[in-house]
Amino acid sequence: MENHTGTTVLRRTTSAPPARSWRTWLIGRPLQTADAPHQTIGKAIGLAVFASDALSSTAYATQEILVILAAAGTIAFGYAFPIALAIVALLAIVTISYEQTIHAYPGGGGAYIVSRDNLGESPAQVAAAALLTDYVLTVAVSVSSGVAQLTSAFPEILPYRVSVAVALVLAIMLINLRGVRESGRAFAVPTYFFLGMMFLTVGVGLIRAALGDLSPVSGVPLVLVHPSVAAVTPFLLLHAFSSGTTALTGVEAISNGIPAFKEPRSRNAGLTLIWMSAILGTLFLTITYLAVHIGAVPSEEETVISQMARTVFDGRGLLYLGTISATTVILIMAANTSFADFPRLSALVAADGFLPRQLTYRGSRLVYSRGIGSLAAIACLLIVAFQASVTALIPLYAIGVFLSFTLSQAGMARRWWKIGHLAPGIEVHERGSTLRHQAGWQLKMAVNGLGAACTAIVTLVFAVTKFTEGAWIVLLLTPVVVAIFFTIHRHYQVLAKNLSLEDYGAPPHVHRHRVILAISGVHRGTLSALRYARSLSDDVTAVHVSIDPAEAEKLQMKWEHWGDGTRLVLLESPYRLMIEPLLDYIEEISAQRQPNETITIVVPQFVPKRWWANLLHTQTALWLRMALLFKPGIVITDVPYQTV
Repeated sequence: MENHTGTTVLRRTTSAPPARSWRTWLIGRPLQTADAPHQTIGKAIGLAVFASDALSSTAYATQEILVILAAAGTIAFGYAFPIALAIVALLAIVTISYEQTIHAYPGGGGAYIVSRDNLGESPAQVAAAALLTDYVLTVAVSVSSGVAQLTSAFPEILPYRVSVAVALVLAIMLINLRGVRESGRAFAVPTYFFLGMMFLTVGVGLIRAALGDLSPVSGVPLVLVHPSVAAVTPFLLLHAFSSGTTALTGVEAISNGIPAFKEPRSRNAGLTLIWMSAILGTLFLTITYLAVHIGAVPSEEETVISQMARTVFDGRGLLYLGTISATTVILIMAANTSFADFPRLSALVAADGFLPRQLTYRGSRLVYSRGIGSLAAIACLLIVAFQASVTALIPLYAIGVFLSFTLSQAGMARRWWKIGHLAPGIEVHERGSTLRHQAGWQLKMAVNGLGAACTAIVTLVFAVTKFTEGAWIVLLLTPVVVAIFFTIHRHYQVLAKNLSLEDYGAPPHVHRHRVILAISGVHRGTLSALRYARSLSDDVTAVHVSIDPAEAEKLQMKWEHWGDGTRLVLLESPYRLMIEPLLDYIEEISAQRQPNETITIVVPQFVPKRWWANLLHTQTALWLRMALLFKPGIVITDVPYQTV
């Protein structure tokens, strides 16, 4: 078609699917971009995908409380249930707050988007750093805890726990690379098996306790008490409380993954959050009650869940093995929550220019493959470094998520304050949501304000009580990660400024063989390459591979102004392939080549001043040159552009 500027724009769709390879066998056939709406999930599958982290914490939260109380002897175990009640009250506050967040920000993003829109860029990056760190730790802790359950039932596995844990992380990564819906289906049955076995275990335990038929646990190690720490002190109780708050990790996951739900997304996500919190609170309280009732003792050799199950079922019979296997599976599956949320959050942060842009690209199965791979690699390193020890990893865990809780609730409180000061009928469009005046905003602001205050106190308690045990690492790591974010952001900002067409003057007028100009965007580097291409020939065709219709529309509008009438071909790529559609187009043009005609492929190539900045950019020119190196009659020309 030709528009009023005289620029010819052609639209084409690449119909051929990607070639079959070993990846097709491993993770499934590639999906078209148009298939995205069909990859969403309902509430039942959503509970398996996004709630497994929170639900799995019931397997170790009680044990972590008892580990701290054990410093004062078994007499202190009586405080475990009141501490659990306080944690469940905090869970209720956080749940109500996040339910509001889900409806206010239906596009997802959770604490990051809320903080960005209401508190500013720096708090948003702190929230992102805290959450991304917590997601990595979730994988390491949950898988290590799952392996600990296995070693409780089969002690002979203990020397191999690191290798087993790493293998499990890689297996979960592989399942997630197959797509959200497939991973959800794969994990749904184990999730509901765990819930069935846990409710059976605590149900039988409570009935036997009510009938006076539940005997104390046998065969557990004695608790050795050091005289200097034998007293029950407020610090000890706060320490136990902070350890038990690991039960709340994962509550925010649903607010981050709202786009994965079927329509109506907010309603489905909100109901799933309420289901999850109700199940989590019920199991946590009943497990803590039974653990205290039977006199369970925290131990590296046998978990509290194992002690409770063999006491309730009178030995290590079939029901005991069912409970242990279900607990092991849910602990390992808890990592799936991170694999669902880490790539989504990193893609949001990358889209804002604070992480490498490659993290925003979806893979062949419509998931953020690079984010999934990065998470698996970092988690495996942590598991190896800490030898898959839950006790060693737990102090690093949860402080990040409570920091994000605090920022999210504070951001929501400010959002309600802004809404309350809007005149009726006025709308304010922010990046993540639209603000309109709402009646009752004062109560909602109070709920989020209370949530922010409570989680801030917990964050402070956690930082103080766990500081010497390893929390200092997270407190140091978070600002380091934030600094890296802003370093990346400055790089992209400087690059955008130097490539901007603002105040650049008129489009280039340059005066012929056949030239194909591959472009990814319209900026100063593109125009330099266009100027060079037109100096070679009058027959120049600009080609852009489109994986996002909205971005392609923007590119077309800019090209109509800056392309100076140069023909533009938009190659629609429904499978989000970048190189293959371009190669197919070049092959087609090459097949029509006249004798002695040469085709020149001109590729703009950005050359950064610092070597490490190459990691932040796709190397299209390099891959294209490698693909076409042995094609006769085709010349590849890179047009490097740099920023001052």
